[in-house]
Amino acid sequence: MNPERWIAAGALSMGLAVVLGAFGAHALNERLVASGHLESWHTAVLYQALHALALIALGLMPARLAPRAAGWLFLAGAALFSGSIYGLALEGPKAVLGPMTPLGGVLLIAGWLVLAATAWRRSAAA
Repeated sequence: MNPERWIAAGALSMGLAVVLGAFGAHALNERLVASGHLESWHTAVLYQALHALALIALGLMPARLAPRAAGWLFLAGAALFSGSIYGLALEGPKAVLGPMTPLGGVLLIAGWLVLAATAWRRSAAA
């Protein structure tokens, strides 16, 4: 993806995080409090927002430092991690959603490692 698309993807994801944060705080608050899932919802929103910012930063980075793989890992990881937590907080099927959370987390970590390795290699070559 070109840099502008990473920025667009990050901005869309951040907008969605704001909507889901507000939805959880207002429309779903009683339900999430009663089920004990309010903190989980907040965690999902936080991780989605952080990785939306990471996508925007990736789009703003010099092309030689911005590995496309990291962006795809951030997108997929946030979708699986946060998406599965949203689903679990709404009491979706644990057998399906439960395994997605750690897989999403691993993808997020992999994205950060790819970004770090790229920056490290490029700094050594400079």
